[in-house]
Amino acid sequence: MRFTAFIFPLLACGAAGYFDYHLQIGDHGLKARADLERRKEVLEGELAGLKEVKDRLERDVALLRPESLDPDMLDERARAILDLAHPDDLIMMKRRQPVPDAPTRSPRRK
Repeated sequence: MRFTAFIFPLLACGAAGYFDYHLQIGDHGLKARADLERRKEVLEGELAGLKEVKDRLERDVALLRPESLDPDMLDERARAILDLAHPDDLIMMKRRQPVPDAPTRSPRRK
């Protein structure tokens, strides 16, 4: 009789422990939810960056459309892609800085 009195509470505690474990650590538990929330924040940041890139590209494409063609934009892109310059353009080239403490070799005499 005493043993049967403890069976229901033991089964109830076992079931509560089982559900508590899966509530915390299971595939759909609190830990999995926290991981999904962190992933959601990362992906939202990535989405915001991609939206900025998309907006910039759409703005550039709109400038190249025939109905609103910007000649300066077209000229700039063509020169950058083809690596060309107009004959009237002034081109300024930067000098390379000398390498500091470069050993100079003197010819050996034999």
